Amino acid sequence: MQFSITPDHPCLPGHFPGRPLVPGVVLLEQVLCALEAELGAETGLLRLPQVKFMAPLLPGQTARIELEGQSPRWKFRVLRDAELLVRGELVLEAAGVQP
Repeated sequence: MQFSITPDHPCLPGHFPGRPLVPGVVLLEQVLCALEAELGAETGLLRLPQVKFMAPLLPGQTARIELEGQSPRWKFRVLRDAELLVRGELVLEAAGVQP
């Protein structure tokens, strides 16, 4: 799934004034949207036992999300071209999977 956060997104003025970066929580929201699109349904409760932010995404840049795995555990990557921006893991909490 590809996405871009527009320069007029309401999260940007405070993150950071004069040099906006897309906040990590917005990137994670896009990961959740990609997972829900893959599942064809809302996910319910999730845990993020591992998340590592490697590089920033700037407003207007295009990134893509790659998901690997199957319920109840997926690994994800957010990339801009070949550059890794974020990597991590999602776990469906309802499945009773322990960390």
